[in-house]
Amino acid sequence: MNIKTGAIVSHPGAAAWGVGKVMEVSALKATIQFSDGVIRKIASSHYVNLQPGDIASFIPVAEKTTADKVKLPPKRQKKVTVSEISAD
Repeated sequence: MNIKTGAIVSHPGAAAWGVGKVMEVSALKATIQFSDGVIRKIASSHYVNLQPGDIASFIPVAEKTTADKVKLPPKRQKKVTVSEISAD
């Protein structure tokens, strides 16, 4: 199969991945975003395993916004007592 940016593909040996969209192609690998939300890099030697995918089956994963990121509380600093300071 000829792999091009924007192509919709599937990997018959990994049906759980779903259908993928080719995001980038280089001489050695293709970067593909699959419907399961994982971006995978497929070596060019494995392009023969890819098949054309159904465009209607591709569901792009929504990108997370800054509001989606979890904010962690600030780390608490250990309180030092006067007796610990004078012990040094």
